[in-house]
Amino acid sequence: MDHRTEIYVVGPSSTGKTTLCNALAKRLGLTGQQFVTEVARDVIKALGLGRKDIGLLEMQKAIMLAHLEHDREGTTRLCDRSAIDPIVYAIFTATSPVDAQTRKQALISLPEFQAALPRYRNSMFILLTPVKEWLVDDGFRHVGDEMDILAIFRDILTDLGIQHREIGSEMRSLSERTEYVLSLATDIQSQDIDFPDGTHRNLDRRTKLKFFRSDSVGGCASGGMCRPLVS
Repeated sequence: MDHRTEIYVVGPSSTGKTTLCNALAKRLGLTGQQFVTEVARDVIKALGLGRKDIGLLEMQKAIMLAHLEHDREGTTRLCDRSAIDPIVYAIFTATSPVDAQTRKQALISLPEFQAALPRYRNSMFILLTPVKEWLVDDGFRHVGDEMDILAIFRDILTDLGIQHREIGSEMRSLSERTEYVLSLATDIQSQDIDFPDGTHRNLDRRTKLKFFRSDSVGGCASGGMCRPLVS
């Protein structure tokens, strides 16, 4: 896989993010700062907070900035979660639609996030959806509202122009998930593009990401096929 490829694995709690990331890191031989493990847990513990404080905007801001600090180092190839996650949980814990919008803008408008957004749009985001049998309350993760949180993830990724693929209960095998993600990364970098107008072009990885949109069968966001978007 090309050194430029960045993979972000996101989604509600207990969907297998860390398990998938560990498998990907092992297959890719990633070490040190190339593989960013869960940031939120360390930040929350450092602040002396816990699950009950999930609604604190300052906590979500601290988590976001910690993620973005890793991104600025420029060596990350795989990340367990992202700076998108704090936005999702800030919205989820809002007291009203107006509060949700205010909290969303407070995080999205941060200069550090705006600087990272182009990188996110040129990266590969994998959104894991809930598998009922996997939901576990370990006293730290937020559990019980997975589908609501999933819906916010979908909305935010779409609003920010970040393409993503989803993996859920239809693909439970870790080896299958790992191979699927690696195949996506390979496809994005190496495959030529046949356009609907009959032309054939070879696009680099960053350009290709801008040309993909979901088709009528499943779509990129639901694990379906993708086809080129011609402006």
